[in-house]
Amino acid sequence: MLEAVDADVSGHIHDSSLGSLHSSGLRGVFGDSDRAYHKSLLPDEAYHLTLGVVDPADIEIFQALVNALVLEGDRIDLSHGKLHVEQFESANTTQGELLDEVGSMDDPTIEMSFETATCIEEAGEITTMFPHRWAVFSSLLGKWNRSAPEELELDLGREAVEANVIEKPDARTYDTHSVLVNRVENDDGETRNLFRQGFTADCTYEFKDASESVENAVTALGLFAEYSGVGSAVARGCGQVSTEVKD
Repeated sequence: MLEAVDADVSGHIHDSSLGSLHSSGLRGVFGDSDRAYHKSLLPDEAYHLTLGVVDPADIEIFQALVNALVLEGDRIDLSHGKLHVEQFESANTTQGELLDEVGSMDDPTIEMSFETATCIEEAGEITTMFPHRWAVFSSLLGKWNRSAPEELELDLGREAVEANVIEKPDARTYDTHSVLVNRVENDDGETRNLFRQGFTADCTYEFKDASESVENAVTALGLFAEYSGVGSAVARGCGQVSTEVKD
């Protein structure tokens, strides 16, 4: 859809090394399908899609998304029918504004809900299957520093995070997943399915004896997660997060 309204923006998103577009994928109640790796949308159900843009070209990308989804047509063609866009809401901020927001907090607690499979690759193709504090915030740190102006880049080390941040996952919500994120053709012309392993969970992050700079950086990254997603394959539905910070 983006390519149809702005080929340059579409090409930029696909070629960018930033991983600049985050998509939650459609979320809602689905029906079964007789096609492998497919689901059916139900005509009496509403579906939600969250998109996040953290690219320096975010204004152009956002405008192209609005044109594709709202202004130049509010229906998405499916294999059997159309998906009607009923409502569109937007919110924007900057990394500087996030840092200003967390700078006014005295004792923040970060509550993060990892709503879709969160696949964090720490070494090679091995993924972290638990919302460990360093895995989560180092992933966000990389996304932040790749997209932020140089003067707003964060210097946050592993030792500081592991020594001063405590993760408290809710065991009742914790689950692991293996999800299909792409299908590619190999040299023999055969289609190969690419899977990523990840987790979903509600997790609270608290601070212990942390400096103000560590608290501010980690809390800002937690808020940033809603825009960037966490981990890999965020453009294909992985790493969708909602964050609430309590002071």
